[in-house]
Amino acid sequence: MRFELMLPHQIRTAIAENWPVVLPLGVLEHHGEHLGAGMDTLAVIKCLDRLEAEINLVILPPFYYGAASHAVAAPEGSGTVHVDAGVLNPFAQALFTGLLRSGFRNIHAVIHHQTENFVAGMPTDLAFKFGARQAVFAFLEKERGEGWWGNEAMADYYAKHAAGADPFNWIKVHPLMTPEITAWYPFDHAGIGETSLLMALCPEAVDMTRLTEASWYTRTARQATAELGQRAVDAILVHLRSALGGGDLSSRPGGQ
Repeated sequence: MRFELMLPHQIRTAIAENWPVVLPLGVLEHHGEHLGAGMDTLAVIKCLDRLEAEINLVILPPFYYGAASHAVAAPEGSGTVHVDAGVLNPFAQALFTGLLRSGFRNIHAVIHHQTENFVAGMPTDLAFKFGARQAVFAFLEKERGEGWWGNEAMADYYAKHAAGADPFNWIKVHPLMTPEITAWYPFDHAGIGETSLLMALCPEAVDMTRLTEASWYTRTARQATAELGQRAVDAILVHLRSALGGGDLSSRPGGQ
């Protein structure tokens, strides 16, 4: 369900049943002449659209304004809009704090941009990961007081941590594609991989008549197919089902 369309009773049900609440996180960035500037974010949004039909899921309004950088192209006329990670971090902390105060405890962000080295991190995902940690620490201290972790009530912290049930699992940031997927699917920038993915998910953002091979990173795009992209979508949905979980649609307030 789209958060902005939900009524208060639906929001209360989502909180009570611990539905996953997901932020599509991305950038606006030049992706050659043949792909839309929102490619990285659109890929996340369209995958979540498909998952929404299967499980109880709250989808937040997408955030397109990440740290795109000017590594690919200067901003003039290219479609790249770069917002510095130093600005993103306090925004992320404020957003996550608001969601925690609302009552959500199963919060996720999903990102595709610059996730080939996700463990090491890149500016956008690092800003949101850090913002998540800051939000949780501040929320717990305000709610439970100083010394909350050392309190006897937290004696089962390590057991909960092993089970993934401790407070630091309230907010998670995931790559759209796992290393297992990118081991067989081409992870690139506006080449065969991303072009195929957008062909399968959002063909209206692809115009192959505009493709040029002037840039090295677009030269493989000529080989792109919607069928290849769909293989990636199928694998992504398996990954997201596992990462997000969620109940079946029978408990959705107001019907499916």
